Amino acid sequence: MDVQIETLEQRGRALWQVRMGRRGVTFQEELAARTFAAQLHQRLHWLSEQAAAESDDGDRQPV
Repeated sequence: MDVQIETLEQRGRALWQVRMGRRGVTFQEELAARTFAAQLHQRLHWLSEQAAAESDDGDRQPV
C-alpha cells in the first residue's frame, strides 16, 4: 500500500492528512504528519519483508 500526505484546509487552517488506502490520520503540524508517514512507510516495508521471509520458510519442507 502507498502512504500519501494530503494538505487540507478546514476553518481557514491548513491540516495535513496521512492516508493509506481509505484510512487517514489528520495532523495540525506538517512535521508530525511527515514523521508519522515516514514511520508508517518503514513499518509497512518491514512487514512485507517479514511476510516474504515467512513464505520462503514455509516453502521448505523438513527433511
